[in-house]
Amino acid sequence: MIVRTATPQDAPKMVALLNDIIALGGSTAHQTPFNTARMVDHYITPALGVSCILSEEDGELLGFQSLVMCDPNWQGEDALPTDWAIIATFVSDQARGKGVGRALFDATLTAAKARKIPTIDATIRADNELGLAYYNALGFKDYAILPAVSLADGTKVDRIRKRMDV
Repeated sequence: MIVRTATPQDAPKMVALLNDIIALGGSTAHQTPFNTARMVDHYITPALGVSCILSEEDGELLGFQSLVMCDPNWQGEDALPTDWAIIATFVSDQARGKGVGRALFDATLTAAKARKIPTIDATIRADNELGLAYYNALGFKDYAILPAVSLADGTKVDRIRKRMDV
């Protein structure tokens, strides 16, 4: 398994992986499929980006993880401190349970420490049992609930906020 920084050339494979996860439903807050431009802007080279790490094996993308600083213009009661970072993780169904998430996080944590980020937030849908278990296994702790967040179809799902103090 190779773990490395994602580049814009990786976007098509990342789009395919994330769109498969979106199509399955229930494990990501994203509901609208991505295209290459959106992937680059949102995950690979966002303005507040810290890192975007991917894992691959024999040229096959296994997963990727993004870390971005909180937006200083974020308003509202759900806003986070501006020195915190937000993590997002996506692993293909075929690669689950093979250490991909742990390998991605090790690289992401190194990037967070290099930037002296005090806290990483992971906000997970309450119905995403695999995601909740993953962040628990890494040592993230629950600290808040965003109740009844509406999905695109009107369904309301709580979001569990987890944090890791770096």
